[in-house]
Amino acid sequence: MITEFRLPDLGEGLREAEIVQWHVAPGDEVALNQTIAEVETAKAVVELPSPFAGTVSAIHHAEGDVVPVGEVLIAFDIAGAVDAPEPKREPNLVGYGAAPRSDARPQRRARAGAGGEAVDLAVREAAPHDAIETAPAEREPRERPRSTPPVRKLARDLGVDLDLVAAQGVDGIITREDVESYAARNPAESAAVAPASAAPVAPMATSPVDERIPIRGVRKHTADAMVRSAFTAPHAATFLTVDVTASVDFVAGLRADRRYTDARIGIMAVAAKAVCLALRRTPELNATWDEAAGEIVRYGRVNLGIAAATDRGLVVPSVKDAGALSLVDLAQSIRTLADTARAGKATPADLSGGTFSITNYGVFGVDAGTPILVPGEAGILGLGAVQRRPWEYEGGVALRDVMTLSLSFDHRLVDGAEAARFLTDVADVLREPGRAMVFA
Repeated sequence: MITEFRLPDLGEGLREAEIVQWHVAPGDEVALNQTIAEVETAKAVVELPSPFAGTVSAIHHAEGDVVPVGEVLIAFDIAGAVDAPEPKREPNLVGYGAAPRSDARPQRRARAGAGGEAVDLAVREAAPHDAIETAPAEREPRERPRSTPPVRKLARDLGVDLDLVAAQGVDGIITREDVESYAARNPAESAAVAPASAAPVAPMATSPVDERIPIRGVRKHTADAMVRSAFTAPHAATFLTVDVTASVDFVAGLRADRRYTDARIGIMAVAAKAVCLALRRTPELNATWDEAAGEIVRYGRVNLGIAAATDRGLVVPSVKDAGALSLVDLAQSIRTLADTARAGKATPADLSGGTFSITNYGVFGVDAGTPILVPGEAGILGLGAVQRRPWEYEGGVALRDVMTLSLSFDHRLVDGAEAARFLTDVADVLREPGRAMVFA
């Protein structure tokens, strides 16, 4: 029996996903829950497990296709199954097909034919991978060349097909040197990119410094979220520069202690702990404005969002129930979550459910800024760079470690006095880590 698998609703009401890579091909035997593909939503790269055990009979979309939820992705030949009308299914979790949302066909990016037809430059720039692929019927499915995002961009800029580049290193990863060497050996091939037909196309920029980057995936989602936040929540901000010398010494002492070496506790973790403690006194900042219900919802737990800059854009995964964690556990959770996000492996569950967020632009050497609220959250705290400065200390002037805290908040939920109290509480813990005992 031939059974079809449709793209499921991967969470948070996402309506489409881009196929990043297939892990199976027609004719392959597949086990239940075996990973069959990786797809990229507006939030994360997600692995799709097979809902059936059987033989892959057909793959309906190629890598790079943007597929609506409910569209057929793949078909399986399941031995021993009896043909019967397939019941209509409602959108559900991975493993169950979702009812199609529309009759529109998925967006497809143009492919170069086996005969060497040229490809529009705008299409090449829009492709999620470096190679311009041939139609599935004209070649066997292939594994995506192993490289890094900067190297893939360099290959696009030089017009190099990574399928043709051999990795010189023992790890099999294509490097910048491999791409440049190939382009030098094959200058005519690298320059052969031209419009696919005589059909009218948008004029391309002629300047070598211009670049057109498609808006999709995380970047598109972040832009939509930031616009929605800016125009739905009345933002207000307050700033406070604090002497964090004691926290810096506290962190140095923990790192020197063999018992806490693996935890790698830093000033970010101390600030996160201070936030969780301060939210106990100012629960207005751990809340959301429910417009539909006409209510303010104050959360019982702190799901602490950690803004992480990735190659795919800014994402904000959250540490669930962060207020219940010790400093060591909180530091480890933050590091693990950030590493997962940067690797593109954060799940929709990781990227949703936050109640308050922290962004640490101090790691880029920035003193202060005005962070934009994550939609639905009442506050976000920005951490500036820790700098050694002359500072008033015990009636004199001394070199001290100081940092500027920036708090943005939703003025519908939080008054200025409440925001100031929260920021002062966070600063008190950073100024004197021992004050955490007062809150505990």
